[in-house]
Amino acid sequence: MYNAFFGFKESPFNLTPDPAFLYRSQQHEEALANLIYGVQSLKGFVVLTGEVGTGKTTMLECLQDFLTASRIEYAYLFNSRLTVEQFFEMIAYDLDLRCARNSKTEVLIALNQLLIRNTNEGRTTALILDEAHNLEWDVLEEVRLLGNLESRRGKLLQIVLAGQPEFDRKLDAPSLRQLKQRIALRCTLKPFQESETGEYISTRLGKAGMSEQTVFPPELIAEIHVRSQGIPRLINAICDNLLLTAFAMESRQATLAMLEEVTEDMRLDWPGRRISVSRPSYSTDLREPTM
Repeated sequence: MYNAFFGFKESPFNLTPDPAFLYRSQQHEEALANLIYGVQSLKGFVVLTGEVGTGKTTMLECLQDFLTASRIEYAYLFNSRLTVEQFFEMIAYDLDLRCARNSKTEVLIALNQLLIRNTNEGRTTALILDEAHNLEWDVLEEVRLLGNLESRRGKLLQIVLAGQPEFDRKLDAPSLRQLKQRIALRCTLKPFQESETGEYISTRLGKAGMSEQTVFPPELIAEIHVRSQGIPRLINAICDNLLLTAFAMESRQATLAMLEEVTEDMRLDWPGRRISVSRPSYSTDLREPTM
């Protein structure tokens, strides 16, 4: 709606993960490098964790782009609310295994044949599991057992597990200690520092077509950082709403008053927020009316 008004080629703050708009902060560069290295080096298990909205799915999208470009076969499971049977059915579907996909035994046989064939041809196979913190215990045990498939060169299946910080705590459970010991690489995404928030906003505006950003003054960016707590997804939502508000008011620059309105509408909360409580007005005359 506001793209033409600001001269954007496309919306700069879409909430959907888009590798084309990736802001290459140091931690995101390191995370992506670890994911790629873990798969290429046949490390077996790689874990990526981070708070909601810190960019885990974007990292997985970038990893998928790399795997596709490198012609590495992979299965990507984005819905982690699965039974064991559904888990194997999804793997069979994504890897196009020629077998009865509703039979765990046949899926395992076909998967093992695929992994051995790819390994003999010098090719790698990967399994990516998003929202891993939601995986049931029995499914996690099946994931661990898949990690046992190996040759002298290394693991036959490279498994990437991405989830919220609860997943790290889940791995600390005694029943998952065998899986925890098999994790070769770990990477964690954290909220942005204030300087990174400013760079992130400028980068996305630049990729959308605004080489010199003039919409968000430095003092407003500082306040956006505070209210978003440095979470990229919240930064996107706030900035998108600010651009819409500025467009509606025919203003080329967002203001603190607009930010107040936007964050109030979004029901955002942040440390140190002053909550204003509206109280009803009462008459100064408290006498009961006479009959």
